[in-house]
Amino acid sequence: IVCSGGEPIGVTNCLNFGNPYDPEVYFQFVHAVTGMGDACKKFNTPVTGGNVSFYNQNPDGPVYPTPTIGMVGILDNIDQKMTMHFKDAGDIIVLIGAQHNDIASSEYLHKLKGVQYSPAPYFNLEEEYNTQQLVSKLIRNKKIKSAHDISEGGLMITLLESGFSGGKGFSVHPTIDIRQDAYWFGEAQGRVVVSIAASEWGAVQAAATAEGIAITQLGTVTANEVEVAGNNWGSIEDWKNKYDTAIEKLIQ
Repeated sequence: IVCSGGEPIGVTNCLNFGNPYDPEVYFQFVHAVTGMGDACKKFNTPVTGGNVSFYNQNPDGPVYPTPTIGMVGILDNIDQKMTMHFKDAGDIIVLIGAQHNDIASSEYLHKLKGVQYSPAPYFNLEEEYNTQQLVSKLIRNKKIKSAHDISEGGLMITLLESGFSGGKGFSVHPTIDIRQDAYWFGEAQGRVVVSIAASEWGAVQAAATAEGIAITQLGTVTANEVEVAGNNWGSIEDWKNKYDTAIEKLIQ
């Protein structure tokens, strides 16, 4: 909602867990609700309703703990609407928030490396709040052209998704010396990828620095080619086709 230019105002929930008489399941439930409460208080987003579903399990064990959040927000002025796709070749791609040497609970670690259990990815509530406040301010002041939060799939998937809708590619390179899988596919929270006109870099950097928020140039928007760390990865259209047909090809 923040990356769309809106203001979050409330949430509902659907909390799905196994047998609450199992101490492990009860532990999961208590900490999920506690964490959700802490975040809602910080962001002033009351929980207006929801439901809890227990005993979701079979003889093999319970389902993964699955707290699901639905959130609504308000966009008072349609002119403040922000979209996620890159706009113009030559724009600077900027990361707001810090990179972390962390691949815990990522899709990469789970699906590609087969690690079923790992810690939660990095998260700091104060950093998350401050980052979102900065992104809102930059959108209101029309300093950025696109915004997309980093979530499932990490930085690389965020970049690709930012290129798909507008058909724009990107040229990016690592900016810190951490393990490469964590850099590109880690799902640490509190990070947003934005694109800006080159002329706005000074103002955006100053705004982030004033708030004590890490900010980094990742690279530039291209006409359609994808280049990562100096290697040509083909066109954004090719990657969009792979992305759009992945499930179809999996079940053929």
